[in-house]
Amino acid sequence: MTEVTGLRFGYGTNGFANHRLKDALEVIAGLGYEGVALTLDQGHLDPYAPGVAGEVAAAADLLRDLGLGVVIETGARYLLDPRHKHAPTLQHDERKVRIDFLRRAVAIGADLGAEAVSFWAGVRPEGVPEDTAWERLADGCALVLDDATVPLGFEPEPGMLVETIADWRRLRDALGRPPGFGLTLDIGHCRCLEPDPVPDCVASAGEHLVNVQIDDMRRGVHEHLEFGTGEIDFPPVLAALAASGYRGLVAVELPRHSHAAPDVAARSIEFLRAAWREAASTRATPAVHWTERAEPERKR
Repeated sequence: MTEVTGLRFGYGTNGFANHRLKDALEVIAGLGYEGVALTLDQGHLDPYAPGVAGEVAAAADLLRDLGLGVVIETGARYLLDPRHKHAPTLQHDERKVRIDFLRRAVAIGADLGAEAVSFWAGVRPEGVPEDTAWERLADGCALVLDDATVPLGFEPEPGMLVETIADWRRLRDALGRPPGFGLTLDIGHCRCLEPDPVPDCVASAGEHLVNVQIDDMRRGVHEHLEFGTGEIDFPPVLAALAASGYRGLVAVELPRHSHAAPDVAARSIEFLRAAWREAASTRATPAVHWTERAEPERKR
């Protein structure tokens, strides 16, 4: 019988863009989150800043003291090009810039003891044929994999070259199915565009998951929403995650909510705890024994 002791909830620092990193981590830990999805950016461990090694060492100490697990996210909008969002990608002529950034992210992740480093394909550049874009993407991923000492989680993203789980499988096949090339799954994206129900998406991808982002969303609309304001029924999703054997972080992904970060993060952890209690109480999977870490009872 499989013992499920609970999911590990985290919060993304891209939802704390107006906070110093130290302050953000302390707020996140104080609310009871067990981890953080740390987006490398100008204000949060800029990998190009002078003295970044010292900042990484300080962050490692703080994460340890706060008891936070960490995954590294690489979705900073203007870190590499101040005029063009998310550019250059692995598909651009200047893709060496992105490769260098991802290698820096892996190195920082290793120093922080990160559970995964997450990245995505980007939008196919204008004028680049689709076959060329796929070839460039696969070549870039292979180069990052060569040096990776941390598991890589590739995220399908709506509107990008790789936007579905099926696309991720195509890329993985092109790379020869390397063991270090896992999947970052955004739960909201599953509702946005995957053909299957969200719990089925989780179940089908479970063995490959190295990183999970969680947020609410509506069908056909790529907008990260607070829990309860979209269309996702979360208890079955959390049950599917637990049943899949996934033990990594399940990190809230609300990148446009920094203006109210502490309040949004507080509401989010209360919602997720309530959804987890509901998932556990249903005992929908007879082969799984559900238990829960002791937590103070909170209103949903």
